[in-house]
Amino acid sequence: MSKHGRILVAMSGGIDSSLAAVLLHEQGYEVIGMTMKTWDYASSGGTKKETGCCSLDSINDARNVAVQLGFPHYILDIRNEFGDYVIDHFTNEYLEGRTPNPCVLCNTHIKWDALLRRADKLDCEFIATGHYANLREENGRHVVSKGLDAWKDQSYVLWGVSQESLGRTQLPLGNFRKSEIREMAKERGFFELASKAESYEICFVPDNDYRGFLKRRIPTLEAEVAGGNFIDHEGKVLGTHEGYPFYTIGQRKGLGIALGYPAFVTEIRKDTNEVVLGRDRDLERTGMVVGQLNLQKYASIPEPLETVTKVRYKHEGTPAVISQTGDKIEATFHEPVTGVAPGQAAVFYEGDDVIGGGWILKAVK
Repeated sequence: MSKHGRILVAMSGGIDSSLAAVLLHEQGYEVIGMTMKTWDYASSGGTKKETGCCSLDSINDARNVAVQLGFPHYILDIRNEFGDYVIDHFTNEYLEGRTPNPCVLCNTHIKWDALLRRADKLDCEFIATGHYANLREENGRHVVSKGLDAWKDQSYVLWGVSQESLGRTQLPLGNFRKSEIREMAKERGFFELASKAESYEICFVPDNDYRGFLKRRIPTLEAEVAGGNFIDHEGKVLGTHEGYPFYTIGQRKGLGIALGYPAFVTEIRKDTNEVVLGRDRDLERTGMVVGQLNLQKYASIPEPLETVTKVRYKHEGTPAVISQTGDKIEATFHEPVTGVAPGQAAVFYEGDDVIGGGWILKAVK
């Protein structure tokens, strides 16, 4: 019998999830490793070698750690549920003129649910991941907070995990820096793992060409949306574009148009197939409306609350006042913020604690 019980660890084959499993094993847990196969790269029509969490190499890397430490490892095929939910959502968001965040969606609606279902079947009390974030219980609530390593902090992507799921989750890397994790891997003889490069690509778009992915996903799309207009904020036609789904708020490169000044996508108008261009100052927004909420630190936000709000993963955060009305939160920034894109996740912080988050429905000028 193990010291702490049985725990199911999500192992992508990368250094972080592997060391999470190693540390829990050393702490006396009965570890079971599980690698989730979310996507078959060959079916995407991409041109580059398969890399990342779904590749055969990554699956083998995860299994090798389990073999060396003597705990079981399983492969879980969730391609169908992943594709039906995450990839359909990804595609539909671009068709609606929004900018999706599939990794957050996958974490909160696919991976946690899939892990917990398998944990129940394997009699595991807990699940664990290699995210750089912390987790504690306070006032009857399970609260995610920032990890010690500010550069690697991944609390932003965990805003959507439910209270029930957090109650069965452990995050063993929260109090470590990435440099420490690499050293731990070397000390334990996992030299290849310690030097393994990180992947920042979307697993089903490993060549980072989301336009190409959309075109392969919907063969008729390019012809259906081609020939729309670039316009300015007064409605003046500036030129033609390839189709509104192929542009994102804040985009500067790859526009294929020269205006004599740096131009940015400031608005996408799906109904008229128009893409609005402007200067960087035209991207500034004073607030936003956020929906599909998941609150962590508090059950509700009855009064306006001072927060630091992040509008994208690597956003440093901005002071904002938030207030909740029904199933939506309105955020008012103290200073204008650029790059507020409908479809992205907004996450609200109180100090290092995640208050909660949701999907940006509308940016307020």
